Amino acid sequence: MRTLFVPLAVLALAVPPAFSQQTPQAAGPSSSLSAPARTLEPEGPLTLRAAVALALQANPGLSAARHEQAAADGAVVQAGAWPNPTLDTQLEDLRRNNRTTTLQLSQPLELGGKRAARVTAAERARDQAASALSARRAELRAAAVTAFFDVLTAQERLRLAQDSVGIAQIATRAAANRVAAGKVSPLEETKARVAEAGIRVELLQAEGTLRASRQLLAALWGNPAPRFTQVDGAVDQLPTQAAAPEVARRLPDAPVLRQARLEVERRRALSDLEQAKRIPDVTVSLGVKRVPASEGEGGEAVSSSRRNQVVVGLSVPLPIFDTNRGNIAEALSREDKARDELAAAELQLGADVAQASERLRSARATAETLQRDALPGAETAYRAATKGFELGKFSFLEALDAQRTLFQVRNQYLVALAEAHRAAGELDRLLGTEGDDIASNATPNVR
Repeated sequence: MRTLFVPLAVLALAVPPAFSQQTPQAAGPSSSLSAPARTLEPEGPLTLRAAVALALQANPGLSAARHEQAAADGAVVQAGAWPNPTLDTQLEDLRRNNRTTTLQLSQPLELGGKRAARVTAAERARDQAASALSARRAELRAAAVTAFFDVLTAQERLRLAQDSVGIAQIATRAAANRVAAGKVSPLEETKARVAEAGIRVELLQAEGTLRASRQLLAALWGNPAPRFTQVDGAVDQLPTQAAAPEVARRLPDAPVLRQARLEVERRRALSDLEQAKRIPDVTVSLGVKRVPASEGEGGEAVSSSRRNQVVVGLSVPLPIFDTNRGNIAEALSREDKARDELAAAELQLGADVAQASERLRSARATAETLQRDALPGAETAYRAATKGFELGKFSFLEALDAQRTLFQVRNQYLVALAEAHRAAGELDRLLGTEGDDIASNATPNVR
């Protein structure tokens, strides 16, 4: 029987081994990309650079994008695999003297470039996963910067509300003293206390806004209970406005356009794969058939000796009913759809970038105007009205109006600063900024 396996051994040496392809390590990609443990930021002040680093290190969405990229690497390896051979055995007639045994090894052969097209499609999917990871990093960085300045602005609003409460208390005491001295009616003191109560309500709202913004920032690295006491930064630091040529230069490399272009390439590769599937694959086989040496009448063997016969086969499917026409039409239509989506993404990106740029320009202009013109005048008017009210030269209504004006101007200034940072973060997200120059995109607004 040993001579039965000699031809099969020759065929096995000619067949590509099943493990000749490159495979990942036995532990798999998950061993090197294990989910990060819950990250807790240190107590105390938190800087912008530290906040961005924490988000990029421990954000679950970014970790998921890394796993998707590892999965795409595995798909490329699998796409390049050869079809496995098939070992067949057949036994004819269970009677020992008349038994015929056939042992056959078959190997499918892919024709028409199917394997190359399959690998190309998998590589484009891998490129998409890498691009999605890069886009996620840019999006997360922009979100961290925006959330950081939201906390910074909320801190300043709280400080402003606390100062306003102190100012209101001084005004209430001054009104009470004047009422006690008989210089004004008790109605003035009532108005002062009502105004103080309204400012205390604004203080409570500012405290709630600060707590919510701190939680949103810490959620970027998976911590539902923030430990940092405050963020450390310059609240009046305005982001720079990129020039139009610079924005135009960065547009083609925007994450959404990279993804759309890679989708077109992937759909093209899938179309090529479906075209290649029209060509049928063949299966070659080689085996050995062991039969009785001679047979008598009635099928009874007249000799106990047996002999071997070499079996060679070729199997070719006939593409009569299934020519893969429907899959080809579907692939071509999806390729056209991907091109249309690329064109739509270009138009939408242009509109979104223009809108974010205009928001940034408007917010910068508003903040600069308020800081340069409105704030100094409001502070001067308030100091003069407060001093005059204490000396009896101004009424309480005039002092209260000056106080409200100062509070409103300061609040408008903080709103403009927050809007500028949100618009700058939106631009970074759209254009795909993911560098380490955390503070280079902002310039201090010198008083």
